[in-house]
Amino acid sequence: MFYRLLSHLPFPLLYGLAWLGYFVIFHVVRYRRDVVAGNLSKAFPEKSEAQRKSLARAFYRQFTQVALEIIKARRMQPEDFLQRARILNPELLQQYSQNFSESVIVLTIHQGNWEWMLHAAATQLNIPITPVYKTLHNKAADKLIYDIRCQFGSRPISMDESVKDIIRKRREFRIFVMVADQSPIRRERGYWTRFMNQEANFYLGAETIATMTKFPVLFVQCHRRSKGHYEIEFKELAKPPYDKETHAVTDRYVEMAEEAIREEPESWLWTNRRWKRDRAKEESTD
Repeated sequence: MFYRLLSHLPFPLLYGLAWLGYFVIFHVVRYRRDVVAGNLSKAFPEKSEAQRKSLARAFYRQFTQVALEIIKARRMQPEDFLQRARILNPELLQQYSQNFSESVIVLTIHQGNWEWMLHAAATQLNIPITPVYKTLHNKAADKLIYDIRCQFGSRPISMDESVKDIIRKRREFRIFVMVADQSPIRRERGYWTRFMNQEANFYLGAETIATMTKFPVLFVQCHRRSKGHYEIEFKELAKPPYDKETHAVTDRYVEMAEEAIREEPESWLWTNRRWKRDRAKEESTD
């Protein structure tokens, strides 16, 4: 009920509430400030402590705004996303839908407003979109996000179901969207590489699906241009044939993710405990 009430607020009131939320979680609750400080210190050793503190504050201000924007999406119309989330180069994605001969895998990161990015694509491109998501531990929050993602015709599937679903319906033209910058848990298969100056583990699901299906892979970046306004840019990441002996798709994704983060660092999700796993310790116990 509280989420529904928030979604009815006009944008000026919503952003006023976001500022209050920023003050509470940054200055009072100090939500994961140690995590953010540690992440920024390792990712940007070349920046001064003052610069990193300024970056952290900018991140938290955007973090609270984006959280409320995602809730606001429940009451937004297609024309709202046309005004607030402009797609810069829709032709790059549309060229694959002309013949409906093969689906496309689109990879992105937790930057800008990744949920509005989905809605913009769903409302403006007229292409079937299947977002692949990782189930949240909080059932109420998980249902809220699932419902928000469904509202413009997208058909979300969980990460656990994704491979079977994609293989079973591989001849059905769709855009598979994956936010692939999360870290797999230890029992899940992953790939270690350097990411933002640190060893990081990545899911191999997208690369596995691309290799099996021979679908092309795109990267999409959400640029924040001003409060509540974004631009969405598609970029080519990889296309078949794929080399099964390497991790070229994942390596290129990591490169593009890092480029996007360095371009707009305040817009990435720094509260994520992305580097909590220790490669050396894990490999020594395997």
